Amino acid sequence: METTKLQNIAQALVARSKGILAADESDRTIKKRFDGIGVESTIDNRRSYREMLFTTPGIEAFLSGVILFDETFRQSSQAGIPFYKLLADKGILPGIKVDKGTVPLPDSPDETITAGLDGLSERLAEYYNLGAKFAKWRAVITIKDDKLPTLAALEANADIMAQYASFCQGAGVVPIVEPEVLLDGNHSLERCAAVSEATLAALFSKLQEHKVYLPGILLKTSMVLPGKEFGDKAAPEKIAAATLSCFRKVIPNDLPGIVFLSGGQGPVEATANLQAINSAGQGVPWQLSYSFARALQGEALEAWKGQAANLPRAQKIFYHRAQCVSAARDGQYSPAMENSL
Repeated sequence: METTKLQNIAQALVARSKGILAADESDRTIKKRFDGIGVESTIDNRRSYREMLFTTPGIEAFLSGVILFDETFRQSSQAGIPFYKLLADKGILPGIKVDKGTVPLPDSPDETITAGLDGLSERLAEYYNLGAKFAKWRAVITIKDDKLPTLAALEANADIMAQYASFCQGAGVVPIVEPEVLLDGNHSLERCAAVSEATLAALFSKLQEHKVYLPGILLKTSMVLPGKEFGDKAAPEKIAAATLSCFRKVIPNDLPGIVFLSGGQGPVEATANLQAINSAGQGVPWQLSYSFARALQGEALEAWKGQAANLPRAQKIFYHRAQCVSAARDGQYSPAMENSL
C-alpha cells in the first residue's frame, strides 16, 4: 500500500472527538470479565455482548475504530452482518489484534516478550482481504524495584514490535504498537516516568532501524502513573505533566497520534486523566486520543449482565461513557458530565 494511504488511515483513527474501542479481549480475559457479572463465557454470549456495543445507536460519533479479537472478527450480528462490515458501514474502521500473547523472556523469567511473528504475513493478508484497516500488538513492561525492567527486555520487545510494524505496513495495514507499562507495584510516578521514557526510546530506535514509516503508525501506551500500591495517588494535572514531559523527550514529531490505554484505571479516573493530558497538551505535534477497553466498556458490561432486557440501558450507559471520553479527548470534559446520564 502507498504510504499516503497508511497515513490517511492513521490520521482517521485519531480524528478529533474520536478514539478507538479495544474490544479484543482474549478468551481468557473475556471469561474474567463475564465471571465478574455471573455470565458464562460462551461463543453466543460473547457475540451478543460485542453486538450490544457495536450496535449502540450513534456510537460512531465517538469511535473511529474498534480492535477485534480473531473470533469476533469472524462473527456476525443476529441479522447476519459480519461485525467488520457492520462497523465499516457505520464509518468505524475495523482492526485486529494479531499478537499471540506473552511468553517468558529467556534469562529473565519475571519478564515477557510477545509471541506471534510466525505466520504473521499470511494472517495479515487474510485480515486485509476481510477488510481490516489496522492491527495491534501489545508488549508488557513490568516495573519491580530497581531491577526490572531490564534493558534486554525493553530492546527485545521493541525489536519484535518493529518487526510486526514492518510486516503490517507491507500488508497495507496500519500498525498500532502498544508497549504497556503495567500499573502493578509500588513504584512512584517518577519511576514510572523513567521506565516509560526508556521503553519508548528503545521502541522508536528499533522502528527507525527497521525503516518503519512513522506517519503510518500509531502508538498505544500507558499514561505515566504511580503503581497501584504506591501510597500517594497523583492528581490528574501531575499525571498530565509527567506524561507529556516523557513524550516530548522521545517521541518523534511525525508520529500522527498517541492513543492511551486505560490500564486498570476506573472509567471516571481514566476520563479525568485524559482530559488533563489534552488540556495541558495543546500545541503538541501529535493527536492525543484513546483506545480504552475496560474504561469504556465496564459500566455497560455491569448493566448488561447477559440479559437481552438490559440491552437498552447498557447501550445508553456505553454511549454516555464514550461521550465523556470523547469530550476529554478534545479537552472539553467536566465532572458535571458524569451526572448527565
